[in-house]
Amino acid sequence: MQFLLISFSICCFGLLLLLKTKLVNIALDKPNERSLHIKETPRTGGLAIMFAVLITWLMLSVNWYLVLLPFCLMLVSLMDDIYHLSVKWRLLAQLLISVIFVLMMTSAISWWLIISITLLITWMTNLYNFMDGSDGLAGGMGLFGFWAYAVAAFLVGDLNFALMNGVIAATCLAFLFFNFYPSKIFMGDSGSIPLGFLAGAMGVYGYFQALWPIWFPILIFSPFIVDATVTLIKRQATGEKIWQAHRSHYYQRLIQMGFGHTKTALAEYTLMFTLSCTSILMLDTNSVWKMSFMIIWCIVYFILMYLIDEKWNKQVC
Repeated sequence: MQFLLISFSICCFGLLLLLKTKLVNIALDKPNERSLHIKETPRTGGLAIMFAVLITWLMLSVNWYLVLLPFCLMLVSLMDDIYHLSVKWRLLAQLLISVIFVLMMTSAISWWLIISITLLITWMTNLYNFMDGSDGLAGGMGLFGFWAYAVAAFLVGDLNFALMNGVIAATCLAFLFFNFYPSKIFMGDSGSIPLGFLAGAMGVYGYFQALWPIWFPILIFSPFIVDATVTLIKRQATGEKIWQAHRSHYYQRLIQMGFGHTKTALAEYTLMFTLSCTSILMLDTNSVWKMSFMIIWCIVYFILMYLIDEKWNKQVC
């Protein structure tokens, strides 16, 4: 528990330091036609999140590569926040860091599996970033997602891994005090990119350590995975450039339809919390119950997206 309080405190202190000094101005998010906010807002909150996580992990004597790789991603992403790096250089850095993680984690897998896992982690890294466009959303997913990882690891007796994930959840909770609507600071790429990487990497690591089945991390982070993946598939199908900024995600549509940042965040939190609880409960059920839960959640997502699409289309028309 003390390490959770340490990470929470470091994050709060870091955010206050950023907001009270000129450091906050090194990267500012200026509103444009695709933005959901109306005032210039600093986007350096990820620095406080990642430093809090990594400093606490060093206290826990976490493997060096698990500390170094997110740190490198944070630096590259901070450079992007400030100087707007090209897509190819960002993607190259993400692929390189992801493949290093896979090779350091285990060498007893085939080359095609190494490539597949690398691509999956890189996709998770980017989709988390895609979904960081509304007050409290990315921080909430980090809170509930890594909390679920921590509980699942604790239940099977891996206390150190549970603590590692609990530390991330605690920092995300601290960040929400500054990012919930109306936000004082944004996470920025320096936060969302490393968090997305950790969501994928910790999920894969837990699977290879036999802490949970492969479906568990996918279901836990499905609020982001489903929204981002379905949206990009639809944009690709209509001939739109998927790498360009837009306001087509389902959470963005909710805000534009009048739900606002607060109601949208609370609705997403309800979904995230329910998914986390049911996913943890599913770990100790037979295959019939697991399949039933999976089908139910697929139906829930289909209904939610259908209802949002219908209301959106009526409003546009």
